[in-house]
Amino acid sequence: MDSKKFFDIIKIDQTLFSLPFAYIGIVLGGGASFKIWIWVTIALFAARTAGMCFNRVIDAEFDAINPRTANRHIPSGAVEKKTIWITAIISSLVLIFCAWMINYLCFYLSFLAVFILVTYSFLKRFSVTTHFYLGFIEAAAPIGGYFAAAGYFDLFPIIPGAAIMFWIAGFDILYATQDEDFDKSAGLYSIPAKIGKTKALIVSIICYVLAVVSLIFMGYFWIADRTYYVMLLLVVVVLASQQFIIWVKGDDPKAIKYLFALNKFIAPLIFVGILL
Repeated sequence: MDSKKFFDIIKIDQTLFSLPFAYIGIVLGGGASFKIWIWVTIALFAARTAGMCFNRVIDAEFDAINPRTANRHIPSGAVEKKTIWITAIISSLVLIFCAWMINYLCFYLSFLAVFILVTYSFLKRFSVTTHFYLGFIEAAAPIGGYFAAAGYFDLFPIIPGAAIMFWIAGFDILYATQDEDFDKSAGLYSIPAKIGKTKALIVSIICYVLAVVSLIFMGYFWIADRTYYVMLLLVVVVLASQQFIIWVKGDDPKAIKYLFALNKFIAPLIFVGILL
């Protein structure tokens, strides 16, 4: 598999913009040595790679019959399933190794991380909670970053973890609106397919509100200054813009691309607010 196909499968741009998730946890955990920052970076890259590969190979049968995804690498025959499986397994082992190099707590939790990466792709076959499960997966980044820096278990990172979880769940609901009809016909579970697009968008708004509330609580408990809240206000603007686009231009094929473009700003804004 050449590098272009590899980076396209794992969505390298999304991986790079996910790094602030973990970095937020490191800063909140009191900071860490340069070595820890490197291991956390590699671990997150490995986790994202494993997650995307598991998703692509497990969902290949549905991707093949969905007009929107039929041209993906496995359904189109550009890449073999075996290659993606091997990449997923190697990436999982890299994640576990990086966690072992950080500390024992992260090492033990890395097996749970691999488990949820594998099981996520199956959940849509059984439950509409798949959106929140994806949010839980992304929430593992700031929580893991915190544990990497602190070296011990603490409940505090649950707050930034909740913010990430609700944000990602809300965004995934927006993303799932484009597959509402297909999910119904294929017997897959999603909130848009279950309750319809309009009600699903309302659920997404609620998720975004809960994400913002969690970020406010994080600032309060962490005694953040004005800079953090300025960044938080910008995050609110981005989230509101996403909702505006999907409500007004939801039928435009480019709408989802606009959502992804805006989504890339959120984690960096939160990270910069915390760092400053």
